[in-house]
Amino acid sequence: MRREELLRMFPEKMRHRWQGMADLCDNLQELRFRAGQPVIVVDGGREKYVDLEGRIVDRQDAGARITGQEIEEMIQHLCQYSLYAFADEIRQGFLTIQGGHRVGMAGQVILEDTGRIRNIKYIRYLNIRIANQIKGAADPVLPFLYEEGRVCNTLLISPPGGGKTTMLRDIIRQISDGTVYGQGVNVGVVDERSEIAGSYMGIPQNDVGSRTDVLDGCPKAEGMMMLIRSMAPQVIAVDELGSSRDMEALRMACGCGCKLMATIHGSSLSEIQNKKYMRYVIEEGLFDRYVVLKRANGRCVMEGVYDREGKPCIR
Repeated sequence: MRREELLRMFPEKMRHRWQGMADLCDNLQELRFRAGQPVIVVDGGREKYVDLEGRIVDRQDAGARITGQEIEEMIQHLCQYSLYAFADEIRQGFLTIQGGHRVGMAGQVILEDTGRIRNIKYIRYLNIRIANQIKGAADPVLPFLYEEGRVCNTLLISPPGGGKTTMLRDIIRQISDGTVYGQGVNVGVVDERSEIAGSYMGIPQNDVGSRTDVLDGCPKAEGMMMLIRSMAPQVIAVDELGSSRDMEALRMACGCGCKLMATIHGSSLSEIQNKKYMRYVIEEGLFDRYVVLKRANGRCVMEGVYDREGKPCIR
């Protein structure tokens, strides 16, 4: 089923060329298309290429180059031959397609008089990130995320590609359904870039739990307040904090009685503590737990868990 799902991303006349790629479905992570360049297939953390016969090869010079016209045909197909219907998504630079896979795109940006992005044309670069939900990814972390049966305010820290979104997704699923550490709770997810739930036409393509509500494609700060007013979540979850505005929204959500689950880019707790917009949040003790993650041998690994004072929870 997953193999056929991957092949359906391509126009029917092109699918023969991608049979070998689809055979890698179990470990496939990313497909990168650049007009005039060989297609890069990221499989288990390693870059591979596709030749003219559709075979997977290791040498870049053996990889077949893709044309701008072929990329345009792929975009038309992914948008169900109605670019207008997907104009809002294209304006943001990505689509989420059936299966929860995320298609990033780049090309020539068209601006409004106000400087706001109106559209992207001459799209010549695609990055298809294959959705890979790993159930159980949060198992090593969960014992540290509860106190007396209640969820702790938690910040996941990792460098790009370190697995924080994968970890967050599984934490959401488990605290929503309930665990041996605490009963299930209502979780509100602000999925600004459609990477957590991977919603397609409003329906999550990833399992985010039976008590989870998703606000898809909405900026984090606005979305947190919208969910609190409309869905009465017990836990608010967001991915990739990046501004003082995000932090202020978190403080307001916490003041409304919500617990917090969030992620941020960083390689260590000390690096996060030095971010200007994080200092007052840390000084106030907003987060009860800091989970530092890293990627080792293609897997997400828990490097450490710290309490609100920065002391290790694992000894």
